[in-house]
Amino acid sequence: MTALNTPLLLLEELTVQRGEIPLCEVVTLHLSAGSICHLVGANGTGKTTLLMQLAGLLPVLTGEVVYQGKACLPSQPLYVSHQLGIHPSLTVAQNLTFLLNLYGMTPSAADIDEALTWVGLQGFETISSSHLSAGQTRRITLARLYLLTPDVTPLWLLDEPFTALDVDMVARMEDRLRDFANAGGAILMTSHQSVGVANQVLDLTEYMV
Repeated sequence: MTALNTPLLLLEELTVQRGEIPLCEVVTLHLSAGSICHLVGANGTGKTTLLMQLAGLLPVLTGEVVYQGKACLPSQPLYVSHQLGIHPSLTVAQNLTFLLNLYGMTPSAADIDEALTWVGLQGFETISSSHLSAGQTRRITLARLYLLTPDVTPLWLLDEPFTALDVDMVARMEDRLRDFANAGGAILMTSHQSVGVANQVLDLTEYMV
């Protein structure tokens, strides 16, 4: 467990770099349980790159990342990216089950049904994912948010989660983000849209090289 008042995520003088090219330097962030931080910045500042560094997919060459009080990743943060990670030969239910298995969860059929209903894919459980539109495919990746809790993944890293969603689904997403934060989780997310539930902002433009 993270000690009381210990930031869930702490960035100290982090360099965001693409290959060997630094994009931003001395990036600093304190993200506590209950925080929803809107990551903003001009195109090319490295918003997606930073999320990938924090997810452990790209190296941190300069600066420090402290997660749950430790300089490592004691539990894997959830990373939802543009690259969907959906296998076209699997059904909708199989893909969602696989995404949850990555975090040690074994969802029941009822869990899958509720999550897919939440994203508007009720009745699609046995349909091959290859038959879905890009927007429907993206909703499979978002459906896991309905079931994941801070006990499983305390930190969510979300890259443009509102893309291609209608107004109703954006409202449901914001409600879910708020509920997750209120339960003790923390969120760092990018969005070209306004994020009404955000209570913190990190602007990478301020740290550009």
